[in-house]
Amino acid sequence: MRNLLFGFNMVEGMFSIVPFLVISGFALVFVLIIVQVIRSGKTWHKNNNSPLLKVDATIATKRADVHTHHHSTGTNDMHNYSSSTTYFVTFEVESGDRMEFKVPHSEYGLLREDDRGQLSFQGSRYISFDRK
Repeated sequence: MRNLLFGFNMVEGMFSIVPFLVISGFALVFVLIIVQVIRSGKTWHKNNNSPLLKVDATIATKRADVHTHHHSTGTNDMHNYSSSTTYFVTFEVESGDRMEFKVPHSEYGLLREDDRGQLSFQGSRYISFDRK
């Protein structure tokens, strides 16, 4: 007995649509990766072409963005967890404008809110902060 729906064989239809869905999924992921690489390249290029600026600034706030990752080994129901932390510092310049930069973990612990000093940056790239 043939399984027909609107005159089409459903089994044959599934075998013809599944490869299309798989290929479409891979194509979508590939396009998203290419778009992200292009965006990152544009930001890198813009930062490299920006002047290196040094301004007097005060540290307004600090924050840490923690991401937890869950990994399943697939055997014996074992689960592994790992985390990554990204550190951000917001600087306030004399005009009252604020700028937030991603800073290395090695500097994050040395910086304190209300510290005053000279901020060096290039575009959206943090270079250093020299405390006065």
